Amino acid sequence: MLIRLVRRHLARHRAAVTAIVALQLLQTLATLYLPTLNADIIDDGVVKADLGVIWSLGGLMLVMTVGQILCNIAAIALASRVAMSVGRQARAEVFGSVQRFSSREVTRFGAPSLITRSTNDVQQVQMIVLMSFTMLVTAPIMGIGGVVLALAQDVALSGLLLVVLPVLLVVIGLIVRRLVPLFRRGQTQLDRVNGVLREQIMGLSVIRAFVRERQEENRFDAANRDLTGTQLASGYLLALMFPSIMLVVNVATVGVLWFGAMRIDAGQMQIGALTAFLAYIMQILMAVMFAMFLFMMLPRASVSAERIQEVLDAEPSVVSAPDAVDASVLMKESGGESTGENDGRRAGVTGALRFDHVGFRYPGAQRTVLEDISFTAEPGRTTAIIGSTGAGKTTLLNLIPRLLDATDGTITIGGHPITALTLESLRAGIGLVPQRAHLFSGTVATNLRIADPDATDEQLWAALRVAQAADFVTALPDGLASAVEAGGTNFSGGQRQRLCIARALVRRPGIYLFDDSFSALDYATDARVRSALVPWTRDAVVLVVAQRVSTIRHADTILVLDEGAVVGSGTHEELLADCATYREIVESQLSAEEAA
Repeated sequence: MLIRLVRRHLARHRAAVTAIVALQLLQTLATLYLPTLNADIIDDGVVKADLGVIWSLGGLMLVMTVGQILCNIAAIALASRVAMSVGRQARAEVFGSVQRFSSREVTRFGAPSLITRSTNDVQQVQMIVLMSFTMLVTAPIMGIGGVVLALAQDVALSGLLLVVLPVLLVVIGLIVRRLVPLFRRGQTQLDRVNGVLREQIMGLSVIRAFVRERQEENRFDAANRDLTGTQLASGYLLALMFPSIMLVVNVATVGVLWFGAMRIDAGQMQIGALTAFLAYIMQILMAVMFAMFLFMMLPRASVSAERIQEVLDAEPSVVSAPDAVDASVLMKESGGESTGENDGRRAGVTGALRFDHVGFRYPGAQRTVLEDISFTAEPGRTTAIIGSTGAGKTTLLNLIPRLLDATDGTITIGGHPITALTLESLRAGIGLVPQRAHLFSGTVATNLRIADPDATDEQLWAALRVAQAADFVTALPDGLASAVEAGGTNFSGGQRQRLCIARALVRRPGIYLFDDSFSALDYATDARVRSALVPWTRDAVVLVVAQRVSTIRHADTILVLDEGAVVGSGTHEELLADCATYREIVESQLSAEEAA
């Protein structure tokens, strides 16, 4: 997975990669040649007291050193740019994949895991790319070159390598083998810590209201301790690796000095050759250390690459059909494009919305969420949906913009199945106000223009007036330019809902979906918003999901859902007379006089 991921992203950096390899080759060759020059200075200059040789070889050595430094700096600079670029591309790919996910895929991975995969996991891959360019290219050249040049200095003394290298490989191999499962477990535990922390931040008011601080601290502490324990275990192994390597290296150095001194004493070796051999032994061992350090990081990066690739390979369950057509083209061909007094209506999905024996079941679920739902919502009319919690109201609404796909039956708009339309054009013609009012960090204007980037300030103010939000936005210090914190936390629940309603109105779609979007409004504001919506939405299909009877009692058609099935359909008065479920809901909220 790691090779596949990295190779794909490095394909667009071939020139830079070639330059990095060339620069690393040059600086490694210079590094390998320096001990030989040093040996020549000692044997031909110092021992023979020849200053000319010392100056000439010393000057050459200085030039080689400067060249090595410059090549190394250039290689690391290029490698850093390429590694950062790979990280940027990988994050963009993960983000793009997540943007295409339906709620099913998001639920499958979980928000905390997706965040970890696009940040920490990408960083691990990014780091292995950087280390590969700085170590993987250098290590084999230095190791092989060091062996060749060490043999050139003294073949007999090179026999020590046959003992040192296997011992070093065994020590490092045993440690790396134990690191792999620890790295994999650590990434999973990091997901859990992120998940607990995210829940606690988002539910802070609930935790404080129910005095659950101690319990939540314990829950986070348990997740944190698990992660800490795993990271300590891997940290201990990493800490053990370097002393073990240095022990082998220092023992090898002592062995070289011991046997080298004996060979010099016997006249079989020169002093300069011994110093060069020592340098090559160190370079060989350093090459092995570089390689092992890279292999030590490789397991964590491999786990991270697998997790990233899982996101990239996940096929969205909701996609446009291969022969899908843009909604505006299809509506024009059928003569369904909106016209009339409500100018400014966005071209796109228009016409009656029809559910024909629609059902929905989550994969692996034992029971259906929706079963045999059939109704028609006409333009210019308001269709309301009411029912107990868990009746399937939000799921029904989510089927229309294809946030989920129906498992049975068909949904049509203007006589065309929604699966025949491209996802982009279908959703562009729908104004959805979700159950949870969510705003993004930025300003009031940038939040409203999410629906239509080209909307003018006048259009924004018009939508705010309909949503009964103009008064409090006007009172803000900077009006439309006033700051909005992430999630809209600097606004009250009712203000967030009204801003979300205004955002949907800015789009001027052919279909409005209000998912319990008036629940945080007081009765007076609720009534004013609904009254102002009537002329604004007169050519559009309007579906309203609500818990409050007062919000939907004046709707043209009210659907009553119970356990995923329609148990009643009609006006408020008709349902009071004919539907026991609706009557129970009404009686639980209104007095007999109010209900009538």
